[in-house]
Amino acid sequence: MGKVLMKGNEVIAEAAVHAGCKYFFGYPITPQSELVAYMARRLPEAGGVFLQAESEIAAINMVYGAAGTGVRVMTSSSSPGFSLKQEGISYLVGSELPAVICNIVRGGPGLGNIQPAQSDYFQVTKGGGHGDYNIPVLAPASLQEIVELTQDAFDIADRYRTPVILMGDGMLGQMMEPVEFGERSETEQFKKEWATTGTRGDGGPKIITSLELDAESLEERNRNLQRKFARIKENEVRYETYLIDDADYIMVAFGTVARITLNAINKARREGVKVGLIRPISLWPFPEKPFIETRGRVKGFISVEMSAGQMIEDIRLAVNGFAPVDFFGRTGGVVPTQEEIYDKIMSVAGGVTV
Repeated sequence: MGKVLMKGNEVIAEAAVHAGCKYFFGYPITPQSELVAYMARRLPEAGGVFLQAESEIAAINMVYGAAGTGVRVMTSSSSPGFSLKQEGISYLVGSELPAVICNIVRGGPGLGNIQPAQSDYFQVTKGGGHGDYNIPVLAPASLQEIVELTQDAFDIADRYRTPVILMGDGMLGQMMEPVEFGERSETEQFKKEWATTGTRGDGGPKIITSLELDAESLEERNRNLQRKFARIKENEVRYETYLIDDADYIMVAFGTVARITLNAINKARREGVKVGLIRPISLWPFPEKPFIETRGRVKGFISVEMSAGQMIEDIRLAVNGFAPVDFFGRTGGVVPTQEEIYDKIMSVAGGVTV
């Protein structure tokens, strides 16, 4: 298959099919409804099963059931619907079940609107549901990157027996770009001896549960989970940098906002301002390394977000006080413009914070 022009939501769905996803349980909500509609048509063609659940709560629990059998399974939603999935997501983590969960973020809080936002950052990176846990979160910036990261998400889920979140904004879900679905060579075989596939010929019955009534036993389960989270932090960090080697100031942005910020950086460079970009691709685990490596030579960082400033907390933790961290953001579904970001760069570089 050569390059084809597709909408972002449809790219996610097709990439999931290419990654071997056979089961999808979801519920339509703007701006990700095209993903559900595409799966309704495409997944049966690929020998899989699509089911529109009666609610987001039902969908995530159907994911739990399918994941317990070891199949590749996915669900998707947008911010209010994603909030409804949190209890089920915590159950998936506690039971150590692999699944991919897509969140195409819209403006909030509450019902908000259907415009693009990044204001679910706290929810996806700080747990979201109850209990001590983290989930790998991948944030693509282009539709071609969606292809790669959707497939990576399924691999990470199986590798660590964990749900993985693929997060984009409404703009990413609705935009159209040419993409190519190359054949992906399978480099890792995932044995799922834990899967509940019946008792014949697989070593007897298996139990999958997050329930553990004994406090010490539950603490040991939590310790095992924390060790797994540490392995994920060590092995699954993803990021991209641009012109940071000589930069006096470094912008930090993810997803589609990073693309807009890149244009502002190039404009500032033409004006003689040395500015670069760190683009986190994995929002959790957060890429601390590129920040640490700039210690002693960077005058400051500027976080650019479609939120009130949620990622800035992780930036400050990574920077650990060795340089100031500034912020520019728009909320409620308003997309920051190249000109606004450029003005912020010039303001900070000139010593004035706005």
